[in-house]
Amino acid sequence: MEGECRRAKSGPKGQLPADAGVIPRAVKQIFDTLERQNTEYSVKITFLELYNEEITDLLAPEEISKAAFEDKQKKALPLNLMEDGKGGVLVRGLEEEIVTNASEIFSLLERGSAKRRTAETLLNKQSSRSHSLFSITIHIKEATPEGEELIKCGKLNLVDLAGSENISRSGAKEGRAREAGEINKSLLTLGRVITALVEHLGHVPYRDSKLTRLLRDSLGGRTKTCIIATVSPSVHCLEETLSTLDYAHRAKSIKNRPEVNQKMMKSTLIKDLYGEIDRLKAEVYAAREKVGVYIPKDRYQQEENERKAMADQIEQMNASLEVNHKLISDLQQNYDSELQHSADLSKKLEVTEKCLDHTSNLLSTTKEDLKQAQYNLNEKDYIISEQKKAENALTHQTYVLRSDLEQYTRDNTSLYSKIARGDKLSATNRSVVNTFQTDLASKLDILSNTLNASIDQQNMHLKSVEDLCQSYVDSHDKATSELKKKILASKSLYMSHMEAFLNVVLVHKASANGTLEDISSLSAASCCSLDQLLVCVEGEAQNIFNDIHNLLTIHRSEMTHFTQELRESFQISLDRTKEMSTYIIGLFDKYVEETSKLHSHSNNTHEAQMKSIEDFQMVYEVSH
Repeated sequence: MEGECRRAKSGPKGQLPADAGVIPRAVKQIFDTLERQNTEYSVKITFLELYNEEITDLLAPEEISKAAFEDKQKKALPLNLMEDGKGGVLVRGLEEEIVTNASEIFSLLERGSAKRRTAETLLNKQSSRSHSLFSITIHIKEATPEGEELIKCGKLNLVDLAGSENISRSGAKEGRAREAGEINKSLLTLGRVITALVEHLGHVPYRDSKLTRLLRDSLGGRTKTCIIATVSPSVHCLEETLSTLDYAHRAKSIKNRPEVNQKMMKSTLIKDLYGEIDRLKAEVYAAREKVGVYIPKDRYQQEENERKAMADQIEQMNASLEVNHKLISDLQQNYDSELQHSADLSKKLEVTEKCLDHTSNLLSTTKEDLKQAQYNLNEKDYIISEQKKAENALTHQTYVLRSDLEQYTRDNTSLYSKIARGDKLSATNRSVVNTFQTDLASKLDILSNTLNASIDQQNMHLKSVEDLCQSYVDSHDKATSELKKKILASKSLYMSHMEAFLNVVLVHKASANGTLEDISSLSAASCCSLDQLLVCVEGEAQNIFNDIHNLLTIHRSEMTHFTQELRESFQISLDRTKEMSTYIIGLFDKYVEETSKLHSHSNNTHEAQMKSIEDFQMVYEVSH
């Protein structure tokens, strides 16, 4: 256990109360386990103190303790550490007590604890001034199925480390200050050992302190180790608490390699014990008979110091030897791996040489191929350069064609817009022509109605004239028979001309929807026919009037008024007919002129559209 000096770590003695310490609990558990196994066993304990790097046996008898105290006053040698030949250490002359129960252990523990060095400081009224090691060794006898007896040995070391302390805060002076320095020195050495084990350094300074030599097997050895750190919750002990926790944290990283205790035969153990007894007897006999070698104490001290130095040197050399053996083992492994690697490399070298020969052949072939490829590459470069030039020219031509195409597209769009406007104009023209045809048909209907009305009126006038003439003809049948014949002939001629005129009008009306050239010709023919008709009618009428004037001279006075009216009526009809003819001729001329303009404009528009389409088609064919 390790911790601050004022923190109690050994636990209570005697019976096991609720606050019993670690040692009483461990002892009780050991004996309870041994009693449950119901086997033959033996338990031995040792209790030593390490004070100022000096080992003291706390279980030595009173006589020996007094003698040791007197010897110490005379500067006698304390107990010494020795190597046991198995990698461990033992304390020469350490008293072993055989116990049979826990109470005996508690009594021995109380007796040894009473001898421990304690002192009062400002931090603890009973501060431990030394380290203590309480060891319990157990031998258990077991029997094999063959009846052979075996001895199994186990050992438990309970270590109480003196508390680390701040000398200035603890108030230690003179001897107490030196004690605190030694305590801290041994703990610092323990810290270096822990650091070396954690960092896997080549040299671990076990021999720098007797404490680390005693704990060597517990630090990185073949045992199981548990560390208990006792700290104070007070803020005034923060530094000691952190130091203790750092110890525990670093010690936790140490990896031990525990080994199961070997079972030895009873005969072997008895043989070892007999050898130890013989050695002790020889020492007792030599001491009693004084037959040993006697040398001065100074020389003995010098030899002992030399022996210790040599033992330390041997231990260091053994440690170095172990390191060297490990290094040699590592080097041997590295050498073996290097040999294997060299063999592998040799095989790889052979394979590589074969590959090199093959690669050389391939290289020569590849060089020839490279020359041919270089020639082909130069040829391809020339072709590519020419191709690039051609592509650049084509790109330029493409840009030009693209600009022309865009211009043609704009022209095409304009052309389509013009075509649309032409279509719209054609539609307008068709609408105008349709309107013209409708107006022409309506006006022709009006003209036909007017002509029919004029004919009806003319017929009425003729009928009235006929009635008047009939009244006069009846009285002058004979005188007017010839005149009547002429009048009838004139009437028939007039009717035939009128029918011809009506037929012409009807034909003109029926063919009004035809071509404009036919309308013009028919209008001209109608005008000529009408003029001829009017001329004929006028001539015939004039003849009739002359004949009537000649024949009716004797009746001039009676017929003057009638003739005047008839003349006026005919004149009115003639004027109306002339006006109607003039109006119709003017109307036809106007329609012919408008139709000619429309036809000419339509032809011009169509020719312009066709020319634009032909130009666009020609340009498109040239561009593609």
